[in-house]
This record gives sequence, structure tokens and C-alpha cells, in this order.
Amino acid sequence: MDDREILAALREEGNENYAFNLLVRKYSQRLYWHIRRAVLDHDDADDLLQNTFIKAWKNLPYFREESRLYTWLYRIATNETINFLKSKRLRTMLSMSGHESSIADRLASDPYFTGDEISRRLYQAISKLPPRQKMIFNMRYFDELKFTEIAEILNRSVGAVKASYHHAFTKMQDILNEND
Repeated sequence: MDDREILAALREEGNENYAFNLLVRKYSQRLYWHIRRAVLDHDDADDLLQNTFIKAWKNLPYFREESRLYTWLYRIATNETINFLKSKRLRTMLSMSGHESSIADRLASDPYFTGDEISRRLYQAISKLPPRQKMIFNMRYFDELKFTEIAEILNRSVGAVKASYHHAFTKMQDILNEND
């Protein structure tokens, strides 16, 4: 089913649960990996995905179809992830623990991570980016979204998204080059 059919089914009395299950099946994998690349941890990504769909369910009656359903869901997932990363960063700063080494340890012990050393270094470098830059970098690099799509998801101008991506890319280059 396409998004219009899912939205129509969601508005039909007694069909809401079936239609919402279709929506979850259609978008859960893409949203999971969008979130997972930012938080790195499977359990955190699962929790954030669940939170995303709970918020979507609660707010579907208010969805005005001014954007695509996919964009709206990505916006919810992105905002949930950014808020999670900000709170996690604050907790890490308060605990004064070695954040980067814990990321390396988590990746090494994660049974779902199948990357090689280059992938591990890339994810470690990404983890050092501020939350919004991290999300923009991931959406552009991994999800291959256009700047216009990212701007729509984040409710930002295309110029602001391009600038954030450029800053993230430059930081990534510096981080990766300092380890060589």
C-alpha cells in the first residue's frame, strides 16, 4: 500500500490498528537504521523506534499531509534521536567518563555490528559530532537523502542543512586524519 492508502485506512472506523501495522511494517526497518546509525546501540535504537511509533500513533489525527508521511515519520525519529543524544551527552559530561572509549567497547561487543576496522573508526568519528550534525551527516551519507529532503525533515533551510553537513564533513576529515 502507498502512503495515501494507508492514511485513508487509518481514517476508517475500525481499521486503524490494521492500517497502523501496515505503516509500521513499511517504515520500521528504514527508521531503525536511521536511528541506529546515530545511537549505535541496538537496544537504544529499538527504544527510540518504539517511541517514534508511539508519538506517530498519538499524533496521526493531527497529521495534515503538508509533507509526505515518510518525511513526517523521519522528523519524529530524528527529533527523538537528537533529544536522546543530547541527554546522553549531558549525562556523559556529568559523569566525566571516557565517552569515546565506551563507544569503541560497545561497537566491539555488539553482536549486530559486523563492520571492519574502517567502519569502526568511521562510527567513532561520527559519534564525536554534535547531535544535529550527526543526524544530518547520517541522513546524507547513509540514507542518501537530498539536502531538500533533510531540510524538510528537520524543518530547516536547505542552506542551513548544507552548512551543517559541510561542518560535519570537515570535522570528520579532521578526526579521521588525526588518527592516521
